[in-house]
Amino acid sequence: MDLLTVETFARPTDDDALRALQPTLGADRTLLGGGTWLFSVPQPHLAGVVDLAGLGWEPLVAAGDGLTVAATTTLAALGDVDPSSYPAWPAVASFRGCAEALVGSRKVRQVATVGGNVCLALPAAPMITLAAVLDATATIWLPDGRSRTAPVVDLVAGPQRNALAPGEVLRSLHLPAVALRARTALRKASLSPLGRSAALLAGRRGEDGFVLAVTASLPRPAVLRYDDVPTAGALAADVAAAGETVGGGWYDDPHGSPAWRRAMSLLFAEEIRRELGGTG
Repeated sequence: MDLLTVETFARPTDDDALRALQPTLGADRTLLGGGTWLFSVPQPHLAGVVDLAGLGWEPLVAAGDGLTVAATTTLAALGDVDPSSYPAWPAVASFRGCAEALVGSRKVRQVATVGGNVCLALPAAPMITLAAVLDATATIWLPDGRSRTAPVVDLVAGPQRNALAPGEVLRSLHLPAVALRARTALRKASLSPLGRSAALLAGRRGEDGFVLAVTASLPRPAVLRYDDVPTAGALAADVAAAGETVGGGWYDDPHGSPAWRRAMSLLFAEEIRRELGGTG
């Protein structure tokens, strides 16, 4: 879709050039990642676009403390990561499932970016699911040249609402090694085979315990933590409670009713619990 109101276009080729443009960002001038959403609907408020495609950020950088994923990394690039390249990090196997949970073709995933998926803050955004279950931390560039960090889940304020201030830029996500060393499990439900996720749950079990991320069925992610795999009753009670309190309750849109989303979330939570070793 053409953006007929856009009058200015910039494609910075290095970090300094982007930094110089940050103070100009706001309601009428936005960042362009992959554009799979930006160009899909009218944007009558937009007068300017800053394209991040020319920055050349390294998609993945591994270090002893974990893996840093650039905001401009495409979902296809993340999903294509070979888990055997990171034998000490079993959770890398979850990248493909989360990438493929995005609605759309392989062509879409080759363009859509990790940062764009997070910043759009849709309940069904699978990069938010990945970030939630793996305790990802965001590095955010401020317009004054400084930077800050924050848990990625704290950036999601609600459907299509994030907690970034005007001029702030999501630079990268850091996945800690302790989470990457865990085993993971993923479940998705939608009303059609290629439909938007109505319930997308991910779990991990490792040296720091059991973590369950409940997404898509809620307006914003719920992350449940336990020292070890909880009992079926305890997990079900906590998932049900999250559905009543997080973001205003079970999400309701054409992709699924609140009651169905609740039922699928409870079912998936138990399946993940059992897959990761729960017995009681």
